[in-house]
Amino acid sequence: MTSGAAEKQAFPTSAAGCPSGPDAGDAVDRLIREMTLEEKLAQLAGVWVNASTDGDSVAPLQNEMAGDARSWEDMISSGLGQITRMYGTVPLEPLEGARRLAAAQEQIMAASRFRIPAQVHEECLAGLAAWKATAFPVPLAWGATFNPVLVRRMAGLIGDQMRALGVHQGLAPVLDVVRDLRWGRVEETIGEDPYLVGTLAGSYVQGLEETGIVATLKHFVGYSASRAGRNHAPVSMGPRELADVMLPPFELALKHGGARSVMHAYTDIDGVPAAANRALLTSLLRDEWGFAGTVVADYFGVAFLNVTHGIAADSGEAAALALKAGVDVELPTVNCYGKPLLERVRSGDVSESLVDTALRRVLRQKQEAGLLALGFDPAPPVLAAGTIDLDPAGNRALAREIAAQSLVLLTNRTHDGAPSLPLPAAASASLGVVGPLAQDPFAMLGCYSFDAHVGASHPDVPMGIRVPTVAAVAVERFGSIQAAGTGNCEAIAEEQIAEACGIASSVDTCVIVVGDNAGLFGRGTSGEGNDAPDLRLPGDQHRMLDQVLAAAEAAGTRTVVVVLSGRPYALGDFADRAGAIVQGFFPGEEGAEALWDVLTGAVNPSGKLPVSVPRTPGGQPGTYLHSRLAGPSGVSALDPSPLFGFGHGLSYTSFGFSGHAASVPTMSTADAVTVALTVTNTGGVDGAEVVQLYLEDPVGEVVRPVRELIGYARVELAAGASARVEFTVHADRTSFTGLDLKRVVTRGLVRLHVATSSTADVHTHELILHGERRVVGYEREMLTPVTVTQQ
Repeated sequence: MTSGAAEKQAFPTSAAGCPSGPDAGDAVDRLIREMTLEEKLAQLAGVWVNASTDGDSVAPLQNEMAGDARSWEDMISSGLGQITRMYGTVPLEPLEGARRLAAAQEQIMAASRFRIPAQVHEECLAGLAAWKATAFPVPLAWGATFNPVLVRRMAGLIGDQMRALGVHQGLAPVLDVVRDLRWGRVEETIGEDPYLVGTLAGSYVQGLEETGIVATLKHFVGYSASRAGRNHAPVSMGPRELADVMLPPFELALKHGGARSVMHAYTDIDGVPAAANRALLTSLLRDEWGFAGTVVADYFGVAFLNVTHGIAADSGEAAALALKAGVDVELPTVNCYGKPLLERVRSGDVSESLVDTALRRVLRQKQEAGLLALGFDPAPPVLAAGTIDLDPAGNRALAREIAAQSLVLLTNRTHDGAPSLPLPAAASASLGVVGPLAQDPFAMLGCYSFDAHVGASHPDVPMGIRVPTVAAVAVERFGSIQAAGTGNCEAIAEEQIAEACGIASSVDTCVIVVGDNAGLFGRGTSGEGNDAPDLRLPGDQHRMLDQVLAAAEAAGTRTVVVVLSGRPYALGDFADRAGAIVQGFFPGEEGAEALWDVLTGAVNPSGKLPVSVPRTPGGQPGTYLHSRLAGPSGVSALDPSPLFGFGHGLSYTSFGFSGHAASVPTMSTADAVTVALTVTNTGGVDGAEVVQLYLEDPVGEVVRPVRELIGYARVELAAGASARVEFTVHADRTSFTGLDLKRVVTRGLVRLHVATSSTADVHTHELILHGERRVVGYEREMLTPVTVTQQ
């Protein structure tokens, strides 16, 4: 990612007398002075126009949190701040959605004295969450690519579609750093390392913001560290872990990505819910970091201060707490920020100046989006074109490229004197594809893809996109194969296991597909609300995989285990038995095509693990980012070492590393060092290696991680080719939160490990920092610039 913030567009003068440029703030202030309290509050909430209050939910406690029961006409009588998910709530033809949106905007503008339209937001975590829109790989798959360029391109395509549909804000990306792999929303994260999360999320933000869409960083902050990996559970985290692990991705995405909105987390940290945490949302985010955009509530998050957290007696008190903390907009629909807040302001319990402060940020953002412009056209641009394809060939091509780069080759054992992968051409003559996910298109989709998120609740509506299965692509490519799925990734009947074993023992090559089905709140094995008790493969899959591998071993069959999941699972019982294991993280609609590209060698695998793969199901939580005593030691019988560490991933070629150099052996706590090496593709096929740079601080003033990623470079090389890689590491990159809870750079020895994974070093540089102990903050250098020069 680049170090510059996304360029902002200029907007014309508004109907409310709000020009862009230097006079914009004064004009917005004049508008605020003219508005009644009812008109002000109307701008601080959304309305979920297509939401159901019965049946399956797509937000926590949705059916219980119906919110304002007034008619649409009454709810917009003073204006409206946001429209929630016009396209992403029910299956809707894109053009029909655009027509409904245009009509709604016309009604809102007609009802408002100032003719202010609503800001429209949609989910866009793995593509626009709308019927017939491309389902890209999930963020955990982005993490496996270590490729910010592809992520930025993807976000740009998503943003262009949103603009065409009249959408202004996207509720993505997720910047939560994985702390417990049992958590259901691991699939929505980018990984277990703050730097990887921050750089890829920042690239996504850049791509989205460059199209004019407001990117929304979520969930601020600590959500992924909920106790025991349970959704919404309390977070037991000290200020140092918060500052050094959870906050840096948000700092990166704001400073270098240019995000204009932040969504608070559902959880509480040490008893203080994020939605009521003024120290977090105002003192840190705004006063210290200088954030000037909007803070929006996660769905029903303001009401939860009363309903689930129990720190507010009623909706009015919940609204007061959230507004005082710094929450500008209540989503998804008006509840606490309606009549309850109105009554609190009228009574004097809440100062109207707090309303004005939030409103100022909301109106300035609407102004940036052109919503206050003279002659604003409520009709989305797509209506003028008369047609739109939300899943064009270009999108599918990029989805396939990202999916291919995200697939991680975990093992590749020898079979008949050669590596099991890539499959030899003769393998197609006797091929079996079995397993619970072999014939399931939902094996490719994360919980925020439209078809898993919403479509699953509309079984009579067909999927809006083509999502081929692993078995179907095999048939298309190779003709006749033997295939057997189970239709359920949890409950697998004995006869289904017997059928799979029969196939495995009768073919030369058997591909076994296991993993997750994504869904929401118990409808699936991965996704929001689908937390796991441990990291054993869900349901009967462990037993099935054990028996199928035994049948294959007895028959001498080559086996390839493919794991398509939203979290890593314990594979210690299978790593030495399967011919090869490939890990994919919900690789999207083109995932099966990308998988067979990798299995056949059409694409050389280059994915690296964004999360560690455990050896055994227990021993959680744990990630590579741990201190010495959190690793294996003589004081505990439990060894938490992973089966495959963060950053691991094999290739069909080999790489050599030479010419290691550091520009200086010692430097001050305010200087920088250049770390360089040459990477050579020493094998016979083209490939890519991800060079990773880790920091070790062996003696710190507080306990430090054994190592932490501070830089990386994806290096693509033709067979026999070489490239020179140079990292520029500023001393700020060694900073941490010290004893006084200030971020500091200290003198002493640090080690810089050049590696191909968190567990595989290729060279180590020792560096002495000298000089004063420096206190640094948001202004510090957060990136490790890297150059790759082909030789």
